[in-house]
This record gives sequence, C-alpha cells and structure tokens, in this order.
Amino acid sequence: MAGTGTRALGATAVALVLTAGLAACSDGEDKAESPSKKDKATTGASESQVVRAAHRRTAAADTARMTVDTRAAAAGESVTVRGAGVMDLEDGDSRMTLTAQGQKVEQRVLDGVVYQKPPAEQRKQLQLPGNKTWMKIDPARLNGSGGAGGQVSDPAESFAYTKGVDDRDVTKVGTETIDGARTTHYRVKVDVAALAEGDRAKAQQLREQLGTSSLPLDMWLDDEGRLRQETVRLTLRPQSGEGQKSRQVTSTTTLRFSDFGTEADIEEPAAGDTVDVTDKLAREAQSPGTV
Repeated sequence: MAGTGTRALGATAVALVLTAGLAACSDGEDKAESPSKKDKATTGASESQVVRAAHRRTAAADTARMTVDTRAAAAGESVTVRGAGVMDLEDGDSRMTLTAQGQKVEQRVLDGVVYQKPPAEQRKQLQLPGNKTWMKIDPARLNGSGGAGGQVSDPAESFAYTKGVDDRDVTKVGTETIDGARTTHYRVKVDVAALAEGDRAKAQQLREQLGTSSLPLDMWLDDEGRLRQETVRLTLRPQSGEGQKSRQVTSTTTLRFSDFGTEADIEEPAAGDTVDVTDKLAREAQSPGTV
C-alpha cells in the first residue's frame, strides 16, 4: 500500500490539474478595453493589454481540446498527472481522462463541481457505497478546511487574475511554435494580494503559504491573442502545525489548448451513480496521518 505522503501528493497533483482547468478561462474579461481593441489582437497593443485580454479572446473561441500536465514532489516522492480532453471555454466545464501512476480516472467538471470516476480496483479500495462509480467533489467546500484543498485551489486561481497586471508585471520572452501555431511567450508576475480581493489577513496567509508576494506565470499566445499554453510553478507550504515540513509540495502545471471550436458535450453523471466525498476529503486533509 502506498504511504500517506504518496496519497497526499497524488491528491494535491490532481487538485492542481482541476483548478488549472477550471480557472484558465473564467473571469478573465478586461472590461476596461473598448470594443475596437477586441479586433486588434496583439498588433499595436502593449504587452500587458495583450495578456489582460488573453482569457477573453480564448473564451470567444467557445471550445477547445486541452491537455494538462502536472508534476509534483514532496518528501522525496513525486507524482506526474497527465490529462487530455475538451473544455467549454465560456463557462469552464470540461471532460478529460487523467492518468497518474498507471491509473486512469475519468473526470468531468460542471459549474465548478468536480466528478471523478476511478478505475474499478480503486473504487473497491475507496469503498464507495452502493456500488457507486462516480465521486463528487466541491472545491468551494474544501477551501475552508485548512487542508490541501485550500492550499492548492487559491494559488491556481491566479490564472484568472492577469486582468490586474500592468507593463511592469509582463516580460516578452520571445516567439515559439506550439502544436504548429506561432506563439509569443510572455512571463507574468501576478500579485498574490489580488487573490485575497481586499482581505489583508487572507493576503498575508497566502504569502506565507507560497513564500512570495507574486506568482510566476508563463503564457504563450497565438497571433489572435488566444491562450495556447500556460505554465505555473509553485511551492505550497503547510499553514501551521509541527511535523508539517514533509507536506510541502513543489509543482509545475502546464495547460495547453488546441483545435478551437471542437465539439465539447459535457454532461453531469447520473445522480444514482454518484456519491459526494467532499466532506470526507476535508476531514482527511485535517488529519493527514489517517488512512
């Protein structure tokens, strides 16, 4: 049986994948831009204007294929989670297959709620009641638990906060070709305080968790200003408690979009096949030493 560190690390890696996909194209509209600038794309706009408009321009494509790659390490152990599927770019709903440690998990995200279907062997280990096949996870309910849900979800949501950056926060790195598309690579510093939405105590807590006042974000935008690739590197620290150093997690998550306009039909799993495990995950996050 895998150790507690491996199980926690795996859960954290998957959570990063989830939140990266959820936040990548939501709430990114730059309302300060005039309609005439919508057709301007990257030509004639400042670097910060291009970055602020990227999520809106990407969402305007309606749908896309996506891949996600998260690599996380903690306490001498490492986990790689890869995912591939489709996303509704307007509302953030998605459908993908995640692969980690040789196991495949089917996943759907609708209205911010995550549904996962583990393989049959893992479902037996999890002892899902009534022969349920799908697990329901509500990240909003995990964020207040003080465990991995809160630590992971908030930093990843920084993808939606690029609308607040200015020219001092954006560096143009160069041009690269990704999946056959010419892109411009931008390096962006996202102020951690933006995640706190004016709450000073929360801003300080986030700085302590991350050990920095800004989040490093790399974005690759095509000639139409759409997001083709996004990478974030984080070090997530436990909030408090002795013996928590081993729970510190370093991670790199990369999200890619391609085939804009592809079909993306995403449906909620049948209620009779689903069990809500959010509260159980929150309890385990507060008591990491339990099996």
